[in-house]
Amino acid sequence: MRLALIPTFAACLTVLAFAAVVGSVRGIIHDPQHRPVQNAMVMLKAKSSDWSNTANSDANGGFDFNAVPLGEYVVTVVGLGFEQAQQNVVITSSSQPVLHFALNVATAKEMINVSGTPDAAPTDSSTPTTIVDRLEIAHTPGATRSNSVAMITNFVPGAYITHDQLHLRGGHQASWLVDGVPVPNTNIASNIGPQFDPKDIDSLEVSRGGYGAEFGDRTYGVFNVVPRTGFERNRQAELVLSAGNLYQTNDQFSLGSHTERFAYYASVNGNRSNLGIQTPVPKVVHDAANGYGGFGSLIFNVDLSNQLRLVTSGRQDYYQIPYDPFPNDIENDLVNGSFTGQYPSLNLRDGDHESDALVNFSWVHTFNSRMLMTISPFYHYNRANYDSGLADPIVATQHRGSTYVGGQVSFSANTVKNDFQVGLYSFYQSNSEQVGAILQDGSGNHSFSTAERPTGNLAAVFIDDKFKPFSWLMLSVGLRPTYFSGAVTENSISPRFGVAVTIPRLNWTFRTSYGHYYQAPPLVTAAGPLLQFVNNSNLAFIALHGERDEEEQFGVNIPWRGWVLDADMFRTNASNFFDHNNIGESNLFFPLTIQHAIIRGWEVTLRSPRIAHRSQIHLAYSNQVAWAGGSINGGLTDFSSLSWGPLDHDQRNTLNLGGDATLPWRAYASANVYYGSGFTNAFPGQAYPGNYLPQHTTFDLTLGKDFGERISASVNAINVANRRIELDNSVTFGGFHWNSPREIFVEFRYRFHY
Repeated sequence: MRLALIPTFAACLTVLAFAAVVGSVRGIIHDPQHRPVQNAMVMLKAKSSDWSNTANSDANGGFDFNAVPLGEYVVTVVGLGFEQAQQNVVITSSSQPVLHFALNVATAKEMINVSGTPDAAPTDSSTPTTIVDRLEIAHTPGATRSNSVAMITNFVPGAYITHDQLHLRGGHQASWLVDGVPVPNTNIASNIGPQFDPKDIDSLEVSRGGYGAEFGDRTYGVFNVVPRTGFERNRQAELVLSAGNLYQTNDQFSLGSHTERFAYYASVNGNRSNLGIQTPVPKVVHDAANGYGGFGSLIFNVDLSNQLRLVTSGRQDYYQIPYDPFPNDIENDLVNGSFTGQYPSLNLRDGDHESDALVNFSWVHTFNSRMLMTISPFYHYNRANYDSGLADPIVATQHRGSTYVGGQVSFSANTVKNDFQVGLYSFYQSNSEQVGAILQDGSGNHSFSTAERPTGNLAAVFIDDKFKPFSWLMLSVGLRPTYFSGAVTENSISPRFGVAVTIPRLNWTFRTSYGHYYQAPPLVTAAGPLLQFVNNSNLAFIALHGERDEEEQFGVNIPWRGWVLDADMFRTNASNFFDHNNIGESNLFFPLTIQHAIIRGWEVTLRSPRIAHRSQIHLAYSNQVAWAGGSINGGLTDFSSLSWGPLDHDQRNTLNLGGDATLPWRAYASANVYYGSGFTNAFPGQAYPGNYLPQHTTFDLTLGKDFGERISASVNAINVANRRIELDNSVTFGGFHWNSPREIFVEFRYRFHY
C-alpha cells in the first residue's frame, strides 16, 4: 500500500486453509449394452512415481480408491473378454472424480482404447486450480533455486513478485499446505524466503478462491505442496550442483526409496548469491544472500486401513538489504549534506535473518471404501530478525519469533451422489517480539527498547457437502464457523456455495461460486515504552481486527483434443484489508488494515498436450484492478485516511507465456516470456510521468541435456536481454525496486544407486 510515511519515530517498531491429505477416485464400468461389468481389474498408477493401487469392480460395476495422494494418475481397466481401457485423471483437493468406462468386446488383436482427453480436467469443482509437477519445475528457467517462486509466477495468473513479496489476486495472504496439512503463519510480509525448496516438491496445487468450507480462509490463494516421497525412487540418490554469475550457487543432495509398505525421502541444501533481493537501483550493492536447509518425508502403510505420514522441514536464510549508493539520486537527493529525497537509503547497512522449522504428522484411517478419517497434529516455528547497521541514522531492531502448535481432524463420507466432509482445525500461537531503536538522526526523540510476548488461539469447524444429482451437475454448500482470540476476540460464520455444470459431449464445465472468508489478524501489540513513545508523538496503536472478505466468481473449463482452456472472472470485497507499510526509514514492515478494498479481474490459462510428441506450451494471463480506500483502522496510525485509489501492487495486465521442447540427442529447451503493464507510480512526474510505472518484459531460457541415465546438465539464463526497469517505488525492503539483472548459471545433476 502507499501511505504518507509514518514519521521516523515509528522505526522503533488466518485462518489457514486446509484440504484433505488425500483424495478419492470412483468409477463405473459398463459393457457395450450398458450392463455393469463385475470383477474387472482396475489399476490406479501415478504418472510421476511407482505409487499404484488395484481394485476389482463390484456387482454394480463400481470401484473406489480412497487415500490417494493428490496428483495426476492413469486408471487402467482390464475385464475378461473386453479390450483394455485407460483414462487419465487429476486428483485435486476440491475434486472427487467419478470415471465412466464403456468397455469394448475384445477382438482377435487386442487394442488399447484410450477414453477421454490426454490430460483430464476436473469437472466437479467450482475452484480454479493450477497444478505444476516436478518435471515442469525442473525445466522452468530458474525455478529449482531454493529462493525461487517461478513455479508459481510462471504458471498461475495474477501471481507476481513486487517489493520482494509474492502477490496473488491482489492480496498478500496466501496459505502454504504440505500434503494438505496447513503451515500456519498469521504474520504479514515479514519473511522474504519462500516456505519450501522447489526441488523437494513432487507437484504443487494452486487454488484461487471458490473454496469449499473445508479449504480455509486465505482468500487470495492456497499453495498445496505434494512433497517428494521416495515412491519415485528405488534406493536412488541425486546430487545437484550449480554455479553462475554474481557468485551464485544452489546445491542439494537427496536420497529416497520405497517398498510396498514404506517410502522415505530426505534432502539437504545450501545456496548463496550476491543478488539476494530486488535492488533500489540497477547496480547491485550490499545484496548478498545465503541459506541452508533440509527436508524429510516418511510414509508407512501399517495395513490396508491405516497409513502414517510424517513431513519435516527446516531452513535458515540471511539477506543483506541493498541500498542506493548514489547520493544525488531522486531516492537520496543529498542537498547541502542533508537528505531531502523520496526515500534515502545511502547510509543503510541493514540485514535480515530468517529461520523456519516444520513438523507435520498425519494418520489416515480408512473405515471402508466410503469413509475416511485423517488426524494431523502439527508444529511450526517461524522467525524474522531485522537489524539495522550500527552507523544507520536510526539503528532499528525488530526480532520476531512465532510458534504454532495445533492440528486438524477431518472425516469424509462418500455415497453415490454425495461427498460429505466435517472437521476441526485449531492452533495455539505464541510470539516473542523485541522492538527497539537508537535514534542518531538529530530528531530529538528518545531511544527505546521493548519486548512483548503476545499469545492467541484459533478454532474453526467446517461442514461441507458436494451433491451430484446428475453426472453433469455438482452442487456444493458449506459452513465454516471460526473463533479467534488474541489482542481481540472475534467470531465469524462463513458460508460457501458452488455450482459446476458440465455440458455432455462437449465436456465444457461452467462453474460459479460465492463465499465469505475471515482471516485472523497478526499478533501485533504496542505496550510499555513503545506505546508511551507512540502517544508522545500524537499517534496511536489500534488493535488489528481480522479481514472479512466476500468473493464471487464465474468460470469455464474447455478441453479440446488435449488442450485445456480455463477462464474466470472474480470480484472480492474486503473489509479491514490487510496491508503493510514501512516504518519510517528503517525498512521494517508494520501490518495495517484499510477500511475497504475491491479487487476484480478476469484470468485465462491455456495448456497444450504434447505437440508432435515433442513440445508443450502454457499461458497464464490476468487483467486485474486492486483498489482500496478509507480510514487506517488497525495497526500503528496517524489517523490519516486514504483516498480511493489503486494499491501499490496494482498491475493491470500480467502475462506469462512459456513452453518446453524435446530436442534430438536427449536434449531439451524451455523458455518463458513475462510481460507486466507496470505497477502504480508513487511519485508521478519525477523520473516517470503518469500514475503507472513503465511496462516491462523479460525472457528466460533453459537448455539441457541428459548424458545417459545418471548425468544431466543445463544452462539457465534469466532476463536474457538484461532489460532493466524500475518495477516499484513504494518504500519497503531497501527502498525502491528494480527487476533483477541478467543471471546465467549452469546446473549439474548426478544420480546414482546406493
